[in-house]
Amino acid sequence: MIIYQVLTRLFGNNETLLVPNGTKEQNGCGKMSDFTLKALEEIRSLGATHIWYTGIIEHATQTDYTSYGISPDHPDVVKGKAGSAYAIKDYYDVDPDLAEKVPARMKEFQNLVARSHKAGLKVIIDFVPNHVARQYHSDVCPEGTDDLGVGDDTNVPFSNQNNFYYLSGEALHLDNIKQGSSYSEFPAKATGNDVFCAWPGCNDWYETVKLNYGIDVCAGRVGHFSPVPDTWHKMLNILLFWAEKGIDGFRCDMAEMVPVEFWEWVIPQVKVAFPDILFIAEVYNPAEYRNYIHRGHFDYLYDKVGLYDTLKAVAQGSASAQSITSCWQQTDDIRMNMLNFLENHDEQRIASDFFVGDARKGRAPLLVSALMYKNPFMVYFGQELGERGMDEEGFSGRDGRTTIFDYWTVDTIRRWRNKGSFDGKLLSEEELLLRNFYALVLKLKAQESAFSDGEFFDLMYKNPHLHLQYVFARKGKKNVFMVVANFSEKDQQVQINLPRHLFELWKIKEKQAFFGTDVLSGKKIKLDFCTDKPLSITVPAWNGIVLKIVI
Repeated sequence: MIIYQVLTRLFGNNETLLVPNGTKEQNGCGKMSDFTLKALEEIRSLGATHIWYTGIIEHATQTDYTSYGISPDHPDVVKGKAGSAYAIKDYYDVDPDLAEKVPARMKEFQNLVARSHKAGLKVIIDFVPNHVARQYHSDVCPEGTDDLGVGDDTNVPFSNQNNFYYLSGEALHLDNIKQGSSYSEFPAKATGNDVFCAWPGCNDWYETVKLNYGIDVCAGRVGHFSPVPDTWHKMLNILLFWAEKGIDGFRCDMAEMVPVEFWEWVIPQVKVAFPDILFIAEVYNPAEYRNYIHRGHFDYLYDKVGLYDTLKAVAQGSASAQSITSCWQQTDDIRMNMLNFLENHDEQRIASDFFVGDARKGRAPLLVSALMYKNPFMVYFGQELGERGMDEEGFSGRDGRTTIFDYWTVDTIRRWRNKGSFDGKLLSEEELLLRNFYALVLKLKAQESAFSDGEFFDLMYKNPHLHLQYVFARKGKKNVFMVVANFSEKDQQVQINLPRHLFELWKIKEKQAFFGTDVLSGKKIKLDFCTDKPLSITVPAWNGIVLKIVI
């Protein structure tokens, strides 16, 4: 499984004369219709099997859609002109920014799902269960569905039948964010990132409110799950609503901030009706990984705190490549449940000044993250083109990330699309080479049995002298692949010791003075594949070699 994540609002925006903090009218906005069949086939050609459309469900915004019967949002509780895709305003609606014709937005979404499937891509959308926009209100919820908060007892801080947490007798104060704010909320609700006071700060998720899943936070986080909390039932109905639209999976935002008891209850029920639907969890606490997999029934978890952080440190020169071994050993028993990535909407771009400042330096980490195991891998749109994320878009500022708050465009994606032609004419030679590199690596992952379904052997224990290179082997039905990822800024002549255990375990014969093929460059390389002497090979800077050996 190879996921292509895309911030739907930004993908198709062709505007070039952009204004920081600009409105939709000033800066433009991409639409679901920009994902033409040709566009989706181009994404599929990269090797993607799934596409994660980020920002589909309606969220709070400063853009006025009242003429379409959509209630407005107070600007003091919206981050950026466009608003965050993770401040959900209506769980039952499609974001109007994404529609060519606002009244037809749900139909346009269903057409997008159909086009994606026609292009051979399965569809993932966000499910944001932990928090909602401060002014959450569903304008289109199904008949007989109570809105969140309807029926809550606002006089008590906690009840397991309340949807929100209330700071009884206190009004919300936004003085830490904006002096003299005219936004009014009484009683104040707890803020989305577990701020249980009426004075959220500017670094808090102040635009959101925390949902109540039966955890009495003020009483020491005691769970009250009987009777089943009202929020649980409402979330089950929301998940079933979107599953019925034909999607193939949910990426569950901040899943670890929602009790595992809820996931244990809800995911099996959704899978009874939709057995093949995927659940991917954003979980950052390694101590909870197995809990959310085995008890919570998640198919995959982000491997952020482990492999992502380790590869970033190695690429930045603050850690040895030897640390990759101890990293994967921490999750070896659940490796098939870990989703690998090098970029997403939360993290800084590889080519940004905050990561390594050069997209070429991301090639060695890519070889490791994508090819080490047969578990899923994710690419963030523009990553394959070396997008830098160094614009100062507005609310987000220049932080090395692509904004999720502003109306903007992604320069590399805009030029790659070239108004829907995808002819490559506006891309530099370096950008084209990088995309071809990504396509080659991802197709290797998908098409070669050694990577798609083969065995893994870490060779670092036999090579303690290596600190700027990471070496491992993969075994397929008829081939063995030696992968050497070089994190150095210079070409390196590398001596690799091969253990006898490798040949005995995989029941393969040693070879001397024969030719293998580097599938990345297509070059034939004369080498010794044996235990008597090291395998000597020259590895290009910030790159690697994937050596194919016929057995």
